[in-house]
Amino acid sequence: MKYLVMAALAASVFSANAQSLSTTGTLAVVPAFGEVKHVNDQVTVTLSVEEVDKDKAAAASRVNTKMKQGLEIVKKADPQAILKTQAYYTYAVYPDEPTQVQGQPRKARVPTAWRVGQSLQVVTTNLDSLPKTVAAAQVLLSLNNLYFYLSPETTRKLDDERIAATYLNLNERITSIAKAMGRRAGDAVLDTVDFEGSGNYSNRVEVTGSRVMAMAAPAAPPGPAAVAEPSFEPGETTLSMRLVGKVRFK
Repeated sequence: MKYLVMAALAASVFSANAQSLSTTGTLAVVPAFGEVKHVNDQVTVTLSVEEVDKDKAAAASRVNTKMKQGLEIVKKADPQAILKTQAYYTYAVYPDEPTQVQGQPRKARVPTAWRVGQSLQVVTTNLDSLPKTVAAAQVLLSLNNLYFYLSPETTRKLDDERIAATYLNLNERITSIAKAMGRRAGDAVLDTVDFEGSGNYSNRVEVTGSRVMAMAAPAAPPGPAAVAEPSFEPGETTLSMRLVGKVRFK
């Protein structure tokens, strides 16, 4: 009982001292955080074609023909898609080099074939028709990469919500700090709001959407059977923001 009385007395003394501390003019630096989530509404697809032949011209001709036909298929399946040639390459294929015998001159390497390829980037917001578009293109082209994310228009619209959520969190934290200091929230005057976070709090984008990767492979020969439609899940993206507010108590 004696120890309990002493502990209670010490707590009351500490509380009295804490309440006696003046907070007038105190400047508090308050970090705040906010985030918004939205389903991804745009996708970038990479399609490609590759051919290997002893005749470089024959390989290039087949690549050019298949890519031209593939372009027509994609344009017809998704007229609003933005298309861009991403790469075109031609390089020699050499046989395995035999073990070099010391003292003998190195023989000139002669290519046994040529590898020719071309890739196409497709950007679209028409996600409803995406499986059909990809399946149609896969008749001639290979799917190498597929990445979902937010369109620029949606990102701009979400920016208002992100700022509002972050500012709301700042107000909530200021209220909590004022209460802990034994002050009213009305005693706090917002001095500065730094949306850049003084370099310590930068905007972040967390993507939780789907990314499909595939190794490049030779395209199917002309006239193959139709390809079954693939299944895709766009996922969502989280946009977050941090800010730092400076609050002075009256």
